[in-house]
Amino acid sequence: MGFCVCSGGQMMCSFGTAPSNLIVLPTRRVMVGAPIATIMDNVPMVNIMPFAMCRSPTNPATKPTGVGLCVPLIVAPWMPGVMSCLIGGVPALDSNSRLMCNWGGIIQILSPGQTKTLI
Repeated sequence: MGFCVCSGGQMMCSFGTAPSNLIVLPTRRVMVGAPIATIMDNVPMVNIMPFAMCRSPTNPATKPTGVGLCVPLIVAPWMPGVMSCLIGGVPALDSNSRLMCNWGGIIQILSPGQTKTLI
């Protein structure tokens, strides 16, 4: 069981150099002061902003210096999500969920954006 993640929650990529805030668009959402996230809030440059610089050896932007601008490449939803709590028919995102970047990074929630609602 983890905390419900909402817009403004802080996350970090294992290859990033700085944290980033999750952006949840307020369309068809439950509000806990801010819109609650689902596992489908995984779109780069919409929901997932850059983590400053990237250190992944598989990211072409890091060649030849070993560090380059972070532009996440995400093709799958957050996992595992909370199947027992659906928002608009989509599992809610909790603070235990992880997201994989195609450059090899693992994105995790550092702060859910609220600490009142456990799911």
